[in-house]
Amino acid sequence: MAALRAIRGMVNGAVSELTGGGGAAREQAAAVTRDYLSQPRLTYKTVSGVNGPLVILDQVKFPRYAEIVHLTLPDGTKRSGQVLEVSGTKAVVQVFEGTSGIDAKKTSCEFTGDILRTPVSEDMLGRVFNGSGKPIDRGPMVLAEDYLDIMGQPINPQCRIYPEEMIQTGISAIDGMNSIARGQKIPIFSAAGLPHNEIAAQICRQAGLVKKSKDVMDYSEDNFAIVFAAMGVNMETARFFKSDFEENGSMDNVCLFLNLANDPTIERIITPRLALTTAEFLAYQCEKHVLVILTDMSSYAEALREVSAAREEVPGRRGFPGYMYTDLATIYERAGRVEGRNGSITQIPILTMPNDDITHPIPDLTGYITEGQIYVDRQLHNRQIYPPINVLPSLSRLMKSAIGEGMTRKDHADVSNQLYACYAIGKDVQAMKAVVGEEALTSDDLLYLEFLQKFEKNFIAQGPYENRTVYETLDIGWQLLRIFPKEMLKRIPQTTLTEFYPRDSTAKH
Repeated sequence: MAALRAIRGMVNGAVSELTGGGGAAREQAAAVTRDYLSQPRLTYKTVSGVNGPLVILDQVKFPRYAEIVHLTLPDGTKRSGQVLEVSGTKAVVQVFEGTSGIDAKKTSCEFTGDILRTPVSEDMLGRVFNGSGKPIDRGPMVLAEDYLDIMGQPINPQCRIYPEEMIQTGISAIDGMNSIARGQKIPIFSAAGLPHNEIAAQICRQAGLVKKSKDVMDYSEDNFAIVFAAMGVNMETARFFKSDFEENGSMDNVCLFLNLANDPTIERIITPRLALTTAEFLAYQCEKHVLVILTDMSSYAEALREVSAAREEVPGRRGFPGYMYTDLATIYERAGRVEGRNGSITQIPILTMPNDDITHPIPDLTGYITEGQIYVDRQLHNRQIYPPINVLPSLSRLMKSAIGEGMTRKDHADVSNQLYACYAIGKDVQAMKAVVGEEALTSDDLLYLEFLQKFEKNFIAQGPYENRTVYETLDIGWQLLRIFPKEMLKRIPQTTLTEFYPRDSTAKH
């Protein structure tokens, strides 16, 4: 109230000084003081300790979980953090920009009484932000259409629509064997030094619907958007994606969030959530079809481990916290389609497996939550095959409902199953050949070896700018299956074989 009286006094003083003291001046004075709400914010200088990315505060009145705290350092630098833990008058605050330079005696902390919200707007497309959501492209601040909670709103499972529209990526190993549906979450399991970024960029360039159904607003390019979040990546990776989007001419439909390797580790905790909140706004409010690429989820999980270690929690497998499964689910589950909205969110998280180990907790837990995975293989990469996608450990759990007659082609599922079977047998024969030698192999075994070689050379391998339609992919599959006599193709029904097996058969697209 004292602040209110002071402002009124200042305004009244200003009015009396105005010459004439006309009605306009009085009206202006009334406008300044009208509806003035004063909510005091409490500022504390009671930092009792700093531990890693955490600041511990004492003697705090009514601290609340997940409340946002603004910290002002002695040199005037401002940082923001979030209350992680509350115990009586003590509060543990996680500082997003890191704790270097924080002086326990001179740092002041202001409790805002609000949760972390991010400004969202359609104008965010074409812009570049740092890991905390601040613009770093020398452009103006975003004029917010809304402020949304970065943890997102829970979606009623009853309102979710089952993804049934296949996205054509132009990559045969994905379209033919592991088809992706719009609204799916499917990660790329990769490792250091493998071309996962190139594969993700190629999917961005070439992705489109196979069949344009009437209930989907899909007739213009303006309806597609990409939200890209980088966590702990080097400058080269960030520049690669940025220049690829610019060369592709799609930069106006891309929103980038960049937390680089030299940025604070702790910031990586909120970067994917900012990206997904933006994606949800674009999908459900602006009715766009959004592709979200998150790289590198391994850096995110390591940031989670760092916070957990600083809080001295009981570690789980390999030092990662026991709640990592739940935490990853809060990110991956924010994909899909919602009834009554035309927009959709398709997620492609990229994660690098430490030591190429698929049993590592990060890929292990990710595989439980997501609807399949695309496995990038080092052996294929060493043999100069691009994209080096190993189809045997790869999987798309929503493929069955997104392919077939009326969506792709009626022989799609059968061709995929037969290619899988022949490739798996070919791998077994190759392993046997290393033991017994080629002379001991049967004529059937030699056919499988020929198929194995041609499958990797003609079906999996393709150029980074080669965009194959799903029909071209299936035709290549049939060319490879013709290596075998008709009797050996046991996974394809006789009617389908009769229609598609003859060389002069022209498939009806």
